[in-house]
Amino acid sequence: MSSIISSIMPLFVSSLLSSCTSIKDSVKLCNFNCSQSQGITVQAIDDSRVLLIALKIDAGSFQEFRCDKDLVLGLDLESLSKILKQGNNEEYLTLMAEDSPDNLMAVFEDKKKDRISEFSLKLMDIDSDVLTIDDMETDCTITLPAYEFAKIAKDMKTLSESLKIVVTKDSVKFNAEGQIGTGSVILKPHTDMDKPEESVKIELNSPVALTFGAKYLNDIVKATSLSSTVTIKLTDKSPALFEYKLPSGYLRYYLAPKFDDEE
Repeated sequence: MSSIISSIMPLFVSSLLSSCTSIKDSVKLCNFNCSQSQGITVQAIDDSRVLLIALKIDAGSFQEFRCDKDLVLGLDLESLSKILKQGNNEEYLTLMAEDSPDNLMAVFEDKKKDRISEFSLKLMDIDSDVLTIDDMETDCTITLPAYEFAKIAKDMKTLSESLKIVVTKDSVKFNAEGQIGTGSVILKPHTDMDKPEESVKIELNSPVALTFGAKYLNDIVKATSLSSTVTIKLTDKSPALFEYKLPSGYLRYYLAPKFDDEE
């Protein structure tokens, strides 16, 4: 008897693929925790222990979701991405695993063409700890278009290995200083009534200035296709939270800042 059955709508298949693709360059192996109440959750830390990734796909994301008992599926994200790429935008995807699984079954069904493709992916025994991440007070919260943040991260990486984010009540400034020169982008809060996703919002409790590794930020912005906006929560001398909302769930990155002796 299968312990987990999840049928995914065609449009969400691309979101699942994008999620895996955006994570796999930072973390190769991770556990997918499955439960009836929580849906599918993933938590993983990169080898440098600078970046923590948390993915949550609620049961409501699926056309059908059944999990008879809690399961942990150890997966190689590179391999999973290869399997997910076998489907197309017209196909439904069903994922199945047994009570004590050795494999994850992926079944693609094109209902228009009456075509079914089946794949079996070997599971792995991955030793990892699940951390409890408490909600905390933040110095500031920034919400901006995801594509805007992606462009800034990519552009500034050409100048420096670090990107400094400075937030005041009037603006958020992204600044990079390298051997070939300097660059900065300043965004001021504004509301676009016609296209709310184009708005820039700043909620400020106190000004903050933090520096992050440009490489990690460029790994993070690979999730841009998942959401029209990204929310950034900053607190002095603490890891930053970068969040992309999914249709029913989220993809979160917790990135430790660089300090003066790392500059």
